[in-house]
Amino acid sequence: MDTMMQALALVLNFETIVTILIACLFGLFVGAIPGLTATMATALLVPFTFYMDPIPAIATVIACTAMAITAGDIPSALLRIPGTPSSAAYTDEAYAMTKKGQGAQALGISIVASCIGGIVGFLVLAFIAPMLAKVALRFSSFEYFWLAILGLSCAALISSGGPIKGLLALFLGLAISTIGMDPLTGAPRFSFGSVELMGGLSFVPAMIGLFAIGELLRYQPGQENLVSNAKIRNPFSGVGKILRQYRVNLWRGSLFGTAVGALPGAGGDLGAWISYAMAKRFSRTPQKFGTGHPEGLVEAGASNNSALSSAWIPAMVFGIPGDAVTAIAVGILFMKGLNPGPQLFTQNPENFYAVMLIFLIANLLLIPFGWLAVRTANSIFRVSRAYLNGAIVIFCLVGAYAVNNSMFGVLVMGGFGLMAYVFHRANFPIAPVILGIVMGPLLEQNFLTSMIIARGDLTAFFSRPIAAGLGAVVILLWGLPLVLRLLRLLRPKAAA
Repeated sequence: MDTMMQALALVLNFETIVTILIACLFGLFVGAIPGLTATMATALLVPFTFYMDPIPAIATVIACTAMAITAGDIPSALLRIPGTPSSAAYTDEAYAMTKKGQGAQALGISIVASCIGGIVGFLVLAFIAPMLAKVALRFSSFEYFWLAILGLSCAALISSGGPIKGLLALFLGLAISTIGMDPLTGAPRFSFGSVELMGGLSFVPAMIGLFAIGELLRYQPGQENLVSNAKIRNPFSGVGKILRQYRVNLWRGSLFGTAVGALPGAGGDLGAWISYAMAKRFSRTPQKFGTGHPEGLVEAGASNNSALSSAWIPAMVFGIPGDAVTAIAVGILFMKGLNPGPQLFTQNPENFYAVMLIFLIANLLLIPFGWLAVRTANSIFRVSRAYLNGAIVIFCLVGAYAVNNSMFGVLVMGGFGLMAYVFHRANFPIAPVILGIVMGPLLEQNFLTSMIIARGDLTAFFSRPIAAGLGAVVILLWGLPLVLRLLRLLRPKAAA
């Protein structure tokens, strides 16, 4: 009890509260701008943490990230331009709801589901952090390989154009991810002597090009402004009924996101993709997905923020970052003398509980700040589409240039924008391309590392219990639809 009172004193003071509010506003602004990610927002705030006490400094990272992840759903739903990579998993679904006049409801679902998912992640962080961290530490390259395969498989199977087109788009993204330096030998691949290509193609300019520029190229003057017809007033109207209807999806997404977030390096992006895929796989009406159906939004939205909270489990308990944001936060902890690890629980337990309370406050603030962001975005997006497109282009240029402070990012953005236009004309999905680019390095590195460890023996991928379980899930995911289709083909012959 004394430790909790000390933690409350650290959090409920003027400096920490003001820091949380300012970080929330900044996170909302950055997250709502296409191309500016939550990681970028956190990195921009690091210089300001040099002059803060330890708890306000960590509060800045937590509050900013939670808001930026949720705010990324706003342009995703209203403009079909994901504000963050995790929003790309359900961008088409949210935008389809906007086209049906349900844009406010889509945003309300995302905000409330994110809030509940974040609170579930907070509870897990508070009570079973050491246990989950021990499980995460047992993951080797074999387990991460199967986890990456699982995420990529889900993206291909749930894509809007069908599994075959989704698989082709995914392979294109994986091929693009091989551009740059070999992860083990350091040899340049497909660089053609270009220094920029040796560093690979960053997924941020690619994401901006595929979703933002591609959407702008499809726009024709005189097209109806979908946002102006969405009648976005109260985003929370009717959300309670939907969440009660899909409460299984809500809790499944929250718990699954928590489990994925606790794995070092996995992050919430992978959790959102797999959660959306699980929602479709176990749905009673899978044919409605992609037409503006809220079921997938509930599960993936809850997964986002629960993964964000649980990513701090390995960071706080063992000093192993769960994602890019917690990697930044671990650096801040070391800088402030709060070395993360088991000693944090014995020497400074009040700091650990203070971090947990900040998680709770940041997630509760999602509701009022989310309402404010939606109403503000509603006013901004009601302007003429021509002016809005011009502003989007400017923000896209800034976002693509800011990745490496180079015009090369802008060229990459333009190239992927043209690719997206061609894909739209051919009815190919573009989301699997992004996931292939993001997950390709993780897949390749863990596969090569595993093959070196196993000396080329493929059976080693099933030699560990967790790896064998994940491998069985992947095989079942790919094999079950084929078996069911074969049974449907054989059934009429048997009846005859």
